[in-house]
Amino acid sequence: MDIVVFGAGSLGSLVGGLLAREHAVTLVGRDPHVAAVRESGLRVGGQFDFTVRPDATTDGTGLAADLAVVTVKAFDTAAAAEALATGRFDAAISLQNGMGSEETLAASLDCPVLAGTATYGAVRREPGAVDCTGRGEVVLGPREGGTSEAADRAGRAFSTAGVETTVADDMPRRLWEKLAVNAGINATTALARVENGALLDGPASEVAGDAARETARVARAEGVELGDDEAVEAVERVARATAANTSSMQQDVLAGRRTEIESINGHVCARARERGKSVPVNRTLTNLLRARERDRPQD
Repeated sequence: MDIVVFGAGSLGSLVGGLLAREHAVTLVGRDPHVAAVRESGLRVGGQFDFTVRPDATTDGTGLAADLAVVTVKAFDTAAAAEALATGRFDAAISLQNGMGSEETLAASLDCPVLAGTATYGAVRREPGAVDCTGRGEVVLGPREGGTSEAADRAGRAFSTAGVETTVADDMPRRLWEKLAVNAGINATTALARVENGALLDGPASEVAGDAARETARVARAEGVELGDDEAVEAVERVARATAANTSSMQQDVLAGRRTEIESINGHVCARARERGKSVPVNRTLTNLLRARERDRPQD
């Protein structure tokens, strides 16, 4: 299968590298990473040890493939959709954090847009190289739920490349559970400057758990069945599996980059307002990260 991975950051490079073991992959990213991949290939380390040679480009316009895998930061989704719309794809899938990216892509692309989640840990430490810091799973399916041939084909492509993959018919619920995990883990670790494992006990765990419970209450108001205990258990499960990891949001804070707070905790707050729900923990986390970003120039 011909696959374009749009967003060759940490996760995009790892996913693209794994897929390139069996498929024709084109990575869309920035220099110097793209230049290094072109010259020497992509080295995948950590829990893997191999080198692949996907195509790589800084120009994401005019491309054509069977599948586009979108892994850019949520705030770059509109720009990615605009670039992808100049090409031709049989299907696209978002493996991004937060909520709302699928709708943004679907508004621009003339192909089925699938929803997905990825729990692989990834860190891009230098140009041309990415480390897998934790093996996980890719879950994908139609964004509105149910089944589709596009989802089945994408699932087979990931599985053929050795990626642990589940094709699911309940993606709305899975997306809200993922949002609860991100709402609990990302902002909490970014503000407390702790690794994910610190959320398994102590004061930070209480904040993460409360943020997840609030997210579950908003999900139910949206018609998605997600229990408070289920949301907290999902946070604990991910925190335990990634205990030594630095969350993506904390990585952004440490590097002085813009975070995805608006599409995670900010999304919970926006939906809560629409439904007349109170989410004080998510609101506090969102406002603290907003204050940080307002006072610092962002990349």
